[in-house]
Amino acid sequence: MSSLIEQAAQRLEQLRQAGANVPDLAPQAVDPVADSVRVAAESQALSRRVDLDLDMLLAQGLLTPNAPRSMLADQYRVIKRPLIKNAMGKGAETINHANLIMVTSALPGEGKSFTSLNLAMSIAAEMDNTVMLVDADVARPSVLRMLGLPPGPGLLDILEERASISDVLLRTNIDKLTVLPSGTPHPRATELLASDAMTALLNDMAERYSDRIIIFDSPPLLLTTESRVLASHMGQIVVVVHADKTLQSAVQQALSTIDTCPLKLMILNHARGNASTGYGYGYGYGYGYGYTHDDAAKAA
Repeated sequence: MSSLIEQAAQRLEQLRQAGANVPDLAPQAVDPVADSVRVAAESQALSRRVDLDLDMLLAQGLLTPNAPRSMLADQYRVIKRPLIKNAMGKGAETINHANLIMVTSALPGEGKSFTSLNLAMSIAAEMDNTVMLVDADVARPSVLRMLGLPPGPGLLDILEERASISDVLLRTNIDKLTVLPSGTPHPRATELLASDAMTALLNDMAERYSDRIIIFDSPPLLLTTESRVLASHMGQIVVVVHADKTLQSAVQQALSTIDTCPLKLMILNHARGNASTGYGYGYGYGYGYGYTHDDAAKAA
């Protein structure tokens, strides 16, 4: 019987690490059978499990745990390493909310959602970190669609106090990956993202678990104001730029809207010279410089 209780307790701890708001067990409980049943029932009620079709995701060009080693996977290893280092407080400077990472772009169609998903998948493969992927593109959400999941309640419902995070957070069959959908569309989404409720939620997300990294798939910076509001809460921002498509002026204008963020990393998407995947990445801090993938690998 003690084994059953231990298993239930371990399950609750996994839920806590995934972000569910799990109450502590009552210390006065004396009936081990009733207690273990109650724990199991609470853990089931406090989580929603979804199974991702990993073969389908792999066919779409997304990284999965069972995928063979590839150039794309190696590129994301280079991309994620400085982000994780900063998120865990091991960078050159201490950054507030460094484990909150927003992925955005100047304009639509540059590959930000593809980057968000692959970055989350790559971090989920880490031994020492868990990752939550938040679909914060509340005007045009795409994370659930790309994962093959139906729409559902999420971030906006939490901010409207119509649901708690434990009600809407999705646990996946990738052990260290959870997903928070964008939620029910709302005409005042910008105001909700700028509300005190959003600030409190982000503070809780950032501080509850020291090993957790939260990736926000954000709207494009020049399309809506939601991303600029969200950026003010982030510790790190990843800006995806479509090679040979996005104008330099658009990139500069987009970067000017997120001046207050302490750390910006730029990724060059669809760079030439990568015939095997069609994708190439470079990264750089701030405005002035970047690396090709080969140079970044040498510098890492």
